[in-house]
Amino acid sequence: MPPESVRALRGPAVRRLLGLRREGRLTTAHVRSAADVLGVRERAVWRWLAAAQRDEGAALAPGERAGRRGRFTVTPQIRALLALWKGNVAAVHRELAARAARGEGEPPPSIPTLHRAIRRDLTPGERAGLAGGERAAREHDVFLARPRGWRNQVWESDHVQAPVLVDVDGRARRPWITWFTDCATNAITGVAVSPATPSRESVLAALRSAVLREDPYGPFGGLPEKVRVDRGKDFLSTTVSAAFAVLDVTVEDLPAYTPHLKGTVEGLNRAVESMFLAALPGYARQPRPGKRPSRPKDEVLLGFQDFTARLLHWTRWWNTEHRPAPLRGRTPLQAWQDDPTPLRDVPATDLWTFTLEDAGTRTLTTRGIRFRTRDYVGAWMVGHAGIQVRVRFMPHHDHRIEVYHAATGRYLGPADLADQATGEQISAVHRARAARTRRLKKDLEASRRERYAAVNRPEAPQRLVALTGAQAEAELARSTATDLAQLALPDLIPPAAPPADWRTPPSLTTRTLPARTLPGRPAPLPPAPACDGPHQPPAQTSVEDGDAS
Repeated sequence: MPPESVRALRGPAVRRLLGLRREGRLTTAHVRSAADVLGVRERAVWRWLAAAQRDEGAALAPGERAGRRGRFTVTPQIRALLALWKGNVAAVHRELAARAARGEGEPPPSIPTLHRAIRRDLTPGERAGLAGGERAAREHDVFLARPRGWRNQVWESDHVQAPVLVDVDGRARRPWITWFTDCATNAITGVAVSPATPSRESVLAALRSAVLREDPYGPFGGLPEKVRVDRGKDFLSTTVSAAFAVLDVTVEDLPAYTPHLKGTVEGLNRAVESMFLAALPGYARQPRPGKRPSRPKDEVLLGFQDFTARLLHWTRWWNTEHRPAPLRGRTPLQAWQDDPTPLRDVPATDLWTFTLEDAGTRTLTTRGIRFRTRDYVGAWMVGHAGIQVRVRFMPHHDHRIEVYHAATGRYLGPADLADQATGEQISAVHRARAARTRRLKKDLEASRRERYAAVNRPEAPQRLVALTGAQAEAELARSTATDLAQLALPDLIPPAAPPADWRTPPSLTTRTLPARTLPGRPAPLPPAPACDGPHQPPAQTSVEDGDAS
């Protein structure tokens, strides 16, 4: 028997033999049987019994026996210091020694003893959590596997940014993938690819491809009973929530930072990188020679269209040829076809309507439909001016809207943006905006860049700025000349004296408001006296002369 097993069974065996001795039923056969089970000599068992008879601690478990001897254990104070120093045991030892020198505790044990105590009293998950946080501790947890269930019982959905640089209109971007996967068959039911940050439009596009079972999406699809998401604002938006509600699909909003609760789609996110994306040109996590992991300048990137085609091809391979381990040698297609669960289908036209965002009613005029300060027209609008219509649209697709009759709900047709700019014009606008953004960013960084002197002793930070007095005055003069708030002269024309029938405070009747002047500007002229007639002096009234009222 291994020594570890002997140490684990020694305590229970000795305690059992002691109990038989107290009852007067201990025999040599009992001791011989215990020795055979433990794989030791009979003399050793008699020696253990004698030691336990003298000291009950000898019959305890190794951990309990060591605890009675006053063995050093990890205290809550040490746990707090481990969390403070991110699992650095040497730093914890120095902190304990410094506190003991100040008289705030007992001297700590040696560093090896502290290491042994931490390894013995803390689990690997606790040590990893104190050093790296909750995510590091989660790697040592044990998770239960959900039952497989049946097809379309539960779907899981997620966004994942592909670690591959793709050429999008001349710029290298990392596209985003949005997909739905069936938890029972591991099938990818729907997928959508976005060149930039995904939005609710990506979710709706992936949902349409997931629900439809006609070419090129089939045979996977239909309406699921439940969809699991992880608090993504796109999945919980008003448009997506309304679409799920109309389709009678329950949305399960999982807590944040709990990827283990949707392990099917998280496993798919890891599999697509190691099985497909890592072999593509432009893979961002490819080890590079040299000090900086920069991408070679002569590397040719895939176009967005080519990347999407390859991803869809890999998706078909995953569904029809790949055999995931949970399916026990079957492909997702075989598992889907072997499941007799009936499917709930939705017509394509109805699904398109359900996955559009409602913009309310509009009046169809002779200029078309006014939507977001722009006009949309369609060939079917001839002869329909004056009716009330309801506008529905795909989010971020500003070039087209879908129009329905406001009273009957009948689909009338699409409407395209009138006077739409050409592709060259849109590209020119984007280039101009990008250039302006770069110039503004450069100017802001130059204005905020400050340098400070390096120090080797505690002292206040010293800004490194060298300006002459003349330079400072010139820059302030330029700032004053361009600051409209400084150029404003609210008292350039002083107010006239208050009327005689007003009851004015003494501060206003006896004080003259000073006129503001700027350097290089003449002082304003004094106000002309107010006269009741051509040659009469103004009537001045003050509280000192009497009550003006």
